Amino acid sequence: MKWTKIVLPIAIFAVGYMAMKGIEATASDDVITDQVDTRPTVTVEKVEPINFTVQLTSYGEITPLESTNLAAQVAGEVESWNPNFIAGGVVKRGDLLFTIEKDSYEAALLQAEANLSSAQAQLIQEKAQAEVAAREAKTLPDSRVTDLYLRKPQVMSAQAAVKSAEAQLRIAKRDLQNTEVRAPYDALIVSRDVGKGDFVTTGKVAAVLNNIETAEITFPIAGFDRSFLPGDLAGKRAVISIDGYNNSERQGTIHRDTGIVDQDTRMMHFVARIDDPYALRSDKPVMKFGSYATVTFDGRTLDDVYKVPQELITNNRLWTLNNEEKLVSQQISVVREDGGYFLIQGQFDSERVVMTLPEYPQNGMAVKVIEDKRDLTAQRPNTDS
Repeated sequence: MKWTKIVLPIAIFAVGYMAMKGIEATASDDVITDQVDTRPTVTVEKVEPINFTVQLTSYGEITPLESTNLAAQVAGEVESWNPNFIAGGVVKRGDLLFTIEKDSYEAALLQAEANLSSAQAQLIQEKAQAEVAAREAKTLPDSRVTDLYLRKPQVMSAQAAVKSAEAQLRIAKRDLQNTEVRAPYDALIVSRDVGKGDFVTTGKVAAVLNNIETAEITFPIAGFDRSFLPGDLAGKRAVISIDGYNNSERQGTIHRDTGIVDQDTRMMHFVARIDDPYALRSDKPVMKFGSYATVTFDGRTLDDVYKVPQELITNNRLWTLNNEEKLVSQQISVVREDGGYFLIQGQFDSERVVMTLPEYPQNGMAVKVIEDKRDLTAQRPNTDS
């Protein structure tokens, strides 16, 4: 019994001691095998070079190609006028605008026709007499045969009279035609200064017309955009738009360079044209004169550039990720800003651009990529020309 009392406590102590050591060993193994990754996390996107066509935008006022002070070419009383011949009215090329009393001009035409007939008859008579004189001259000595004897001066005078009568007839016809005043082109009536019963004199301005067959927009190009202009702008297509309740948009054409650099703003000016701005012959949106419009057209194409969101670039530096999963700050050259992006030229050491940075990024910092997003050029539309 004494032996049992001594051995049993020792055995219990030994078993407890062994159990404690086993627990410590197990805990130690867990600490060793379960390591914590302390690298900051980032997201990246792949960028590839693209050919990017620069889109240039400017602004200008829509104006008529030409404006005409329509004047009467003959004098007389106004007999009638077209219902559309009012301020704000629209007329087509050749439409009758107003008429002037014709009686005196019809009489003048009849008188001119009569004078021509008389002159033609006199010429026939002179030619006949000249033929008689020519036959008689064959029996006479040469010394007696002169131009006067052959009636050459009389024939020439009769021919001149015919030409004069023909000219008078042409003038009479023209004057009669001018009693009907017609639109010289598709026009918007700006103002009208005559009415029925008014007596107009030759040269009196009867109305002011704006040509609506073609409109023009003169727009500036700033100095920082000049290097992106294409080689030849003439004939290049442009989009003309007006911001308003109907968001009008039309196709236009760049017509010319005005050839002058503004002395105050140092800007160049160009002129774009729109056909049929008042949609007289189509169902396109109306572009009214005086409207302020946006002109957008394609400029020069930049080869092998990268399109990167602006927020990723600070002080012309861009963070990329190398093959060792470490941050690299690269110096870049920004060619142009386009919306919320920068266009960059030059080569990258890595095609992976860091989209989200750690709080305090450092060159050579090891990071962990948590997500590979879609390729940057595939995510956003490519503007290759």
